[in-house]
Amino acid sequence: MVTSSATAIWNGVLRSGNGEFKAGSGSFKGAYTFATRFQGTKGTNPEELIAAAHAACLSMALSADLEKAGTPATSITTKASCTMEIVEGAARVTKMQLEVRGRVDGLDNDGFVAAAQQAKENCPVSKALKGNVDFELDAALAR
Repeated sequence: MVTSSATAIWNGVLRSGNGEFKAGSGSFKGAYTFATRFQGTKGTNPEELIAAAHAACLSMALSADLEKAGTPATSITTKASCTMEIVEGAARVTKMQLEVRGRVDGLDNDGFVAAAQQAKENCPVSKALKGNVDFELDAALAR
């Protein structure tokens, strides 16, 4: 079993305060504010981290599935876009748009789309979000 961790610190009140997060491994850290999270100001936010985790997880799951099927990928690029909206007066992550492109010899586009759909359903981050977030998948072989 592997357990991953991160730490976040928030200073001050919501609108004028600021925070910083740091991965337990020390491999990344970042600052965030109300404006970066809710107003689109340049900088990071928790939803960007969820998107990064989902993109990385889906790429790895798809790579594993394709390899198992005998059509290993040369490369897989996944862009995840996490949408947060106000629902019934509260902030809520509502949607994850996943755009996946792959370079895979010996596989047609329909096969790639089917493999990407399966990976989307089965990657650990998708499973953690399933039932709480709507997923949209746009998958295709890279040109």
